[in-house]
Formats: sequence, C-alpha cells, structure tokens
Amino acid sequence: MPKRPRKPSKPLLTDENLPLQSRPVKRRDPEQPHLPFDPMPERVEPCLALLKSKPPRGPDWSYEIKWDGYRIAVHIEPSGVRIITRGGHDWTHRFPAIADAAKALGQTTMILDGEAVVLDEQGPSDFGLLQNSLGASRKSGGKLPSRNSLLYAFDLLYLDGHDLRGTEYRVRRHLLEDVVPRDEGAIRLSEEFDADPNDLLNHACRLGLESIIAKHRDSPYRSGRTGDWLKIKCVQRDSFAIIGYEPSTAMPGAVASLLLAARYRDGYKYVGSVGTGFKHDVARSLKKMLDKVKTRVPVDRVPGKNLVMTGPAYVAEIEYRAWTSDGKLRHPSFKGLRDPDDAGELYRLPD
Repeated sequence: MPKRPRKPSKPLLTDENLPLQSRPVKRRDPEQPHLPFDPMPERVEPCLALLKSKPPRGPDWSYEIKWDGYRIAVHIEPSGVRIITRGGHDWTHRFPAIADAAKALGQTTMILDGEAVVLDEQGPSDFGLLQNSLGASRKSGGKLPSRNSLLYAFDLLYLDGHDLRGTEYRVRRHLLEDVVPRDEGAIRLSEEFDADPNDLLNHACRLGLESIIAKHRDSPYRSGRTGDWLKIKCVQRDSFAIIGYEPSTAMPGAVASLLLAARYRDGYKYVGSVGTGFKHDVARSLKKMLDKVKTRVPVDRVPGKNLVMTGPAYVAEIEYRAWTSDGKLRHPSFKGLRDPDDAGELYRLPD
C-alpha cells in the first residue's frame, strides 16, 4: 500500500485509518544506562589539519595556535575515563594527571579532542620535554607515565548522550567553553584568537611556535584531512623513519647524525641526515636503541662511509626549513622520537 503524502501545513493530521509506520527502536546499550540518545563512540578518527601556505580570512574562520605534543581523545564515561591516542592506543595510564582532571569534571559524559603537552619555562609547549616525561630517552623504552603533562582541549565530540560530530564547529566550540575550566589545571581550554590571521601567524613565528590552525566555523567534525581545518606553518615539521646513523668520532658510544627516510611508493627513500637538536645523553641513548635494529639490507642506498644501517623501527620528529633541489631536507633539527605505539604519519614523497 503506498504511503499517503503528508500535508506540509498540518503534518500530524493524517487519516486515522492508515496503519501506523515507524522504524524499529534501537535497544539501549546496558553499559551506558544514562545515555538515552546517542551511544558514545568507542573511538573517533581525528579531524586533521590540511597544510596551506597562507591563512584563510573572513568571519567564517576561527584561529588557534598549534600545540606541540600528542593528539589524544579523552572519553569520560559512566564506567570511568579512557585516553585514546591518534593511533588508537589506550594511554590512560601514560597521562595520569589528565585522567584525574577528567574525573574531576563531574558526572558529565563527553569526548574531548585535544593535545597532550608539557610546557617549558617560558610557556610554549615542548615536544622534547613531553617525550622525556614519557621516558623516550630512558631504559624504560618510552613507557613511563607523564605526570607533568596537561591537555589543551580544542573540540567537543560528544556530550551527555548527544553525538556532536554532525553539528557546526561554532556550536561545539560554545559547548566546549561551558564544560572545560579556564583555570590552571591539567585540562585547559585552547584559546581562540580574534585577530588578523597574518598578524597571529607572524606573532606565533616570533615566539618560536610551529604553526597556527584555522577552523571553518560552519563545518561538522569529519575525520581525515577534509580542509575544514587548515594548518599554516612557520617552519616545516614532519615525521621521518630513522634508517641508520653515523657514529660520533668525538664522543664514543654516541651518534653524530641520524639517517632519515620518507615513505616512497611501497618503500622508503633517503632524504638526508640530521646532526643537531639532541644533547650528549640523547645521542648515546639513540645509539644503544639503534644498535638493536642493525641490518645488512638497508631500505635505501645512502652515500657515505662508516655508516651503520638499521631497520625503520624508530620515527623521528624533524623540523626543517625547506627541501633542496635534489630532494633532501634543508637545515633539519631533531625534535624527538615519536612513540613506536603511536608514531603518527610518516612523511610521504609524491610518486
């Protein structure tokens, strides 16, 4: 029997003799008894910023600084708190201060999207300090809890039974400002800046920050690099695989430089070496770590003598100024190791 069309002016006045039609009622998850509307997602793939050379302008865009740490999602549920990394690993035990601050927010259920950071003495976030707090350069192999890290929250994906991913960013931001405290605790609000984006970028660069983020106010939360969020950098910064090292002649038991590679097609391609950015103790610990993954079959040919080749087991975060004409990094500087459990995306060269 065909459905009878509803009258736009009186949508509820239909023929009472017609059979009632409705969709099956979805059973409520017994693990979430207090969420009567949308079940909380187990995990959300993050929205990522698309790299642009210039910031967009206009009232449809908001601007924030780029925090230098680990992207995490904090799930506050009736059963407790979970902290999930970008790679999908449960790191609740690695960020105890953030977990405690999340519990202190009360009975509200939510998912916060943000960046776990450690601040230096001047105030900016420092990726190297975060890695040190996680034990990246110690015998623990990077498995320590970071007790001095904090979360800068910049989006709200779920709140009290409502999945907010389909709502506009301006709405999510308004709700985020209501639930995240503005004090100096372990969970803080990532501030928006009402300023000319070019002035903001120049100011961020003068302070030694990596970049700024622009977000379209009317966009829903979509996973991946959709262009809803844009990143405008002061300097280039990406992740590269370590495929070997040059031993130090001045300091026995340490590396002089690391050999780096980017993803290329189905393998790796050498993109240069980095010999600055690490202190003596880090140079020694890097050699001990890399000596455990030596290989006789390098992933790519590297020019030079007395080099030690390794498998691409470790990922380095590298800051650099540009690319040379022969495809090498210009003025690279080592910023730290990415955790093997959550290395993020390796830089990929175009085919």
